[in-house]
Amino acid sequence: MVAVDAGAQANDNLIQVNGVIVTSDTLRTVPEATIQVKNKNRGVESASTGVFSIVCFKGDTLEFSCIGFRTKEYVVSKDAKNQYLTIIQPMIQDTFYLPETIVRPLPSREAFNYAFTHWRIPNDYYEKARRNTNSRVMAALAYTLPRDGRETQNRTMSQQAKDAVYYGQQQPMNILNPLAWGQFFEAWKRGDFRKTDNTYYGDNY
Repeated sequence: MVAVDAGAQANDNLIQVNGVIVTSDTLRTVPEATIQVKNKNRGVESASTGVFSIVCFKGDTLEFSCIGFRTKEYVVSKDAKNQYLTIIQPMIQDTFYLPETIVRPLPSREAFNYAFTHWRIPNDYYEKARRNTNSRVMAALAYTLPRDGRETQNRTMSQQAKDAVYYGQQQPMNILNPLAWGQFFEAWKRGDFRKTDNTYYGDNY
């Protein structure tokens, strides 16, 4: 009976808070706002219409936060009689002041040409990402790096599936495939099989 009474008391303290988040001046809904139970690792996010729903204990404090708005707090009453609560939470838009930036032109056309030619501007994150995802870099990494566990598993499963198709019979050979012979002759005409000397001996040779 003690365990049952403790569980019933815990359920009585739970409450589901439903509501909508709006701006305080125009009453427009605030989408993708974060609603978190203060000092607890639990929270939800408002929908595109500003509607949210969260379950917490009576007496908890809900924190409402969103980029461009001031953080608001709402204390759920401990004396709430029902297990459901509906609220409309207004949020005040916040203003961010950036530090002053002064833009000065170069003194002359020659100075601009020199700066455009010789200045070395550090690469930003976008440029670094663009270089790291270059097709040649990706191809070199794919050729030199060993396969990870997922790639090895996919290759093994693909080979097993291919073998299962011809289970109990002889697999076809491309030596009897006219399309393969056609591709071979086309490659022969293009000179794909010519020997090329691409040996690189470094800068000392």
